[in-house]
Amino acid sequence: MTATEADQNTLRALEGLRSESSSVRLRAAMAIGTSPDPRTVDGLVERCAVEPEFSVREVLTWALTRHPPASTVPKLVDELGSRRAQARSQALHTLSKIADRRAWPAITRELLTDADDEVARSAWRAAVVLVPDGAEPGLAAVLATQFGRGGREVQLSLSRALIALGDAIVPILCAAAADPDPRVRRHAAATERLLRDPDSGFELAVEEAKRAVALGPPGREG
Repeated sequence: MTATEADQNTLRALEGLRSESSSVRLRAAMAIGTSPDPRTVDGLVERCAVEPEFSVREVLTWALTRHPPASTVPKLVDELGSRRAQARSQALHTLSKIADRRAWPAITRELLTDADDEVARSAWRAAVVLVPDGAEPGLAAVLATQFGRGGREVQLSLSRALIALGDAIVPILCAAAADPDPRVRRHAAATERLLRDPDSGFELAVEEAKRAVALGPPGREG
């Protein structure tokens, strides 16, 4: 393939990312990932922020992981300051897949506690992948502030993120067990049960946690 042909293919792929057809956008993202070209990184990142189809977003992320981190990570980090929730969420998701720990300083408390559930969940997943050795307790402390947040899927995401941090979460769970908010206590108890028995399933852990919180600590009367 000549340089001119390669340039034309790159232009067609970038145009394809803007197509009204999701199948065309999907093929364009696959083509870019198959033959990575640094000139396509901006287009991929921009499309991630607005792409409505989950399957296309996943291929966009894959295409970005096919490029050198030096060309993708800085642009993804820039997206973390976007006002568009999807831009933040998808950038975090892609950073978790690239797994370049140089992105760690960009995973701020603001992102970990973002008001948008999808952004927060993506931040939790990215954080446990990127956290440097020794920083796990600090990350666990921030994540613990989100106990009791949201519905089942959000709570399960937080529990999984915390469990991925290993022993660093033990004191966090102990502290949360005494929280005055029963939602926090239930979520912490469910996380602790899932930590001890990963095969038990989150639903069972939640139901056991509800009973435990309702009964109170051992030896308590009334």
